Amino acid sequence: MAELSAFIDSTLLRPNATKEDIVKLCEEAKQYGLYSICIQPCWVAQAAKLVQKSSLKITTVVGFPLGANKTTVKTLEAFEAIKDGADELDVVVPLWAVSTNQWAVIEEELKAICEVANGKVVKAIIETGYFSRIQIEKASYAAIQGGAKFIKTSTGYGPRGVNIEDIHFLKSLLPPWIGIKASGGIRSKQFALDLIAAGATRIGTSHALALLQG
Repeated sequence: MAELSAFIDSTLLRPNATKEDIVKLCEEAKQYGLYSICIQPCWVAQAAKLVQKSSLKITTVVGFPLGANKTTVKTLEAFEAIKDGADELDVVVPLWAVSTNQWAVIEEELKAICEVANGKVVKAIIETGYFSRIQIEKASYAAIQGGAKFIKTSTGYGPRGVNIEDIHFLKSLLPPWIGIKASGGIRSKQFALDLIAAGATRIGTSHALALLQG
């Protein structure tokens, strides 16, 4: 197995984060060789300057945390994030559409966002804690049909974070070329390793250093 650090998106999505917090996040992520940082869109341009000449990638969120913005708003948000220097977009799908089984809405929205993402990696957040297995499956397939390259389990603001069963389930139904990002409530190294063993290909956590230090 690759080093745990290579799986981690070090996450700072607190609404009261400051510039100093972003600087610290970037410096720690570079020091420990993490895959990316995951931050709010307002900080992407700042972070892009801080990670120049490093391999650290910048992930930001779209339609976060509820997924309830109109598609035109999400598409503009994605466009601006890419322009500011984002490498990857974690998009909250329209959760209302999952609740009402409107799969075409999810597919069409992801198509619009992926078009402006211009080849950048798009992850679809489906908030597994709200939905049945069949809804998770259909939402995942709709997002993939729209162009998503990852399915992400949680925002961290839903009813619960990720569990091992979520990852086993996603691994059993997704094509092998689709990534799985486990997120929400990952606070220990062992849990992260268990999620990776179950099939997660990325770990989103706001406790990156605690994971690496065991």
